[in-house]
Amino acid sequence: MEAAMGLMRRIPPKHSEAALTALLSLLPHHSADLLSQVDQPLQVLCDVDSGKQFILCEYNRDADSYRSPWSNKYHPPLDDGLYPSQELRKLEVDANDVFMVYLDQSINRYYEGGTSSVYIWEHEDEGFIACFLIKKDGSRTADGRRGYLEEGSWEAIHVIEVVPLEEATARYCLTSSVMLSLTTNDESSGNFNLSGSIRRQMNMDLPVAAGHLCNMGRMIEEMESKLRYSLDQVYFGKTKEMVCTLRPPSEPVQTRLLELISKRRP
Repeated sequence: MEAAMGLMRRIPPKHSEAALTALLSLLPHHSADLLSQVDQPLQVLCDVDSGKQFILCEYNRDADSYRSPWSNKYHPPLDDGLYPSQELRKLEVDANDVFMVYLDQSINRYYEGGTSSVYIWEHEDEGFIACFLIKKDGSRTADGRRGYLEEGSWEAIHVIEVVPLEEATARYCLTSSVMLSLTTNDESSGNFNLSGSIRRQMNMDLPVAAGHLCNMGRMIEEMESKLRYSLDQVYFGKTKEMVCTLRPPSEPVQTRLLELISKRRP
């Protein structure tokens, strides 16, 4: 299992689905652990009842059907599917509305044209778990308003476990993952491929007076800023350094190349 997880950490996100399928066939007795610990590329489906898109993942899946956060119905229809309680469903609806606004008002409109979904369900012991998903497709053929890339996506998964404590406080345990993939193929930048993933955790004890949604939103916004900074330093920063070290261009060409690398983020 340790070797399998080490392999998945080194597989580019665009190939992780095929690699996971191969590992499941080799290690069927570890299927549950692999499916719960390995992040897979997010898929999108249209909710015919609301006309809105929603993201498919293990957190809204029951059998071969996926629950839409907009209509609270399974696609394809499922008679005995699992649903959140009435209280958590209300929180889920509010979270989806707020998160849609966040996508268009985040720093530098980073997710402009992206898709989001929020799913909330009861914890086995007490409290609840919430999953916030974002998928931004930056491909030229995508519906996004910034489709510069031949292929490209930014996929974020934020899972928060909320456990009530004494004195009107709650413990929030956030686990965030980001999968980045981009490919260019044109005269200005040539054939260029960059992909990777990063995962971070954060734990905080906060008063619930402001509301769970407010507390979770602040944690996610802080975590997203940290993840963007890490990706900028690790992936884009190292790429710039290696390109300019191995093939030092003239100053005007170097300036143009760095502008292209910075511009073509999904």
